[in-house]
Amino acid sequence: MTTPVWLVATSNVLLLDLAGPAETFRLARRAGAPLSLHLAGPRPEVRTSVGLSLGALEPLPASLPEGAVVMVAGCEDSARHYAGPEAAELVAWLRRLPAGTRLASVCSAALLLGRAGRFDGRACTTHHTLAERLRREAPRARVLEDRIFVEDGPAMSSAGITAGIDLALHLVEGIGGPQVAQAVAREMVVFLRRSGDDPQLSPWLAHRNHVHPAVHRVQDAIAREPQRRWSRAELAGVGHVSERHLSRLFQAHAGVSVADYRRALCVARARRLLADERVTVERAAELAGFGSARELRRAWRRHAGGTPTGRR
Repeated sequence: MTTPVWLVATSNVLLLDLAGPAETFRLARRAGAPLSLHLAGPRPEVRTSVGLSLGALEPLPASLPEGAVVMVAGCEDSARHYAGPEAAELVAWLRRLPAGTRLASVCSAALLLGRAGRFDGRACTTHHTLAERLRREAPRARVLEDRIFVEDGPAMSSAGITAGIDLALHLVEGIGGPQVAQAVAREMVVFLRRSGDDPQLSPWLAHRNHVHPAVHRVQDAIAREPQRRWSRAELAGVGHVSERHLSRLFQAHAGVSVADYRRALCVARARRLLADERVTVERAAELAGFGSARELRRAWRRHAGGTPTGRR
């Protein structure tokens, strides 16, 4: 099923808030993600933060198909532009959307989602200079600072500007799968960024913030078949380097050993398998490439914390 993605722009939209996610979704669609992309707004034409005008924007749809995603880009000088009738029209539209609609904000657009009550009872974030304003706009929300992005149920929010790309990649992973997200991130030469206090990075995109082609080739091969019992010789052959050199390259550029990288992906695969309550821990271990349930539990404690049964 195709997921419709609506990118919404208002007057004085920050160009990168809009263009970054738009390119992410475009590349994802080219890479096979089942999504359609729509650029919309309360007005058919808006002026951007750099002075260029964007036209032919679709009107805000009266209704959204099931499974749709709405991402609202932020604007420059939001104190002025969000005080006008255009912002009020968008907030009213956001309020009317069904409760389960997946909504996302980039930078200052969190103020509009907050004003619409879409963060009530949920965690959210925004640009660090706007956190206090967001708390005033959304007093029932839990505003988190120093985060790249936050997902709480159907409500998603990201910090400033380029963090919109991170959130778009996260959405692409959910729509098209981790391999599509990896391909897009590699095409854009950008991978998800995290500080030490942020939620755990998706293992499918972790340790990819480098540009070494041999390491990427090996990581791509492991990601395609994490359950496979790769030998060091096989992986060295994929990277066209010696086994010893591959180990050095992996530590230097990915910051992790080859074995730990594969185990983290195997645990991630097991997590997805265990989302189906019919799959036993033993069966998940087998399908994820572990020799036994005990081996899965050991890896789980190291890479995910807790236990596989606690996942349920």
